[in-house]
Amino acid sequence: MSVNYGTKRSVVGAHYGLRDWLAQRITAVLMALFTVLLLARVLFSHGPIGYDLWAGLFSSQWMKALTFTVIIALLYHAWVGVRNVLMDYVKPASLRLSLQVFALVWLIACAGWGIQVLWRL
Repeated sequence: MSVNYGTKRSVVGAHYGLRDWLAQRITAVLMALFTVLLLARVLFSHGPIGYDLWAGLFSSQWMKALTFTVIIALLYHAWVGVRNVLMDYVKPASLRLSLQVFALVWLIACAGWGIQVLWRL
């Protein structure tokens, strides 16, 4: 009896495994570190917490670059999570693809808006 080990592919399922797991953990750690840094800067600042303080926090180029990196990490983190949930729970391929396209467009639009706010474009 012969066994066929061809290249039969499954249409459903993520099959990304370790790469997605690792990406989720790395982006989560990056976002957590950014949150701790931001909280520390706010808590140890002098004076009232208002617009001037927030504008001052994000006025330096390194903070804008770090925030941009966190926005991209958040985009990727959310995309991996949404994609995996949709692949697991939405069975009709056309509906799943439509929802994935909508989610991707929405996430890119949110990231673009965040960048606009950050650099006041």
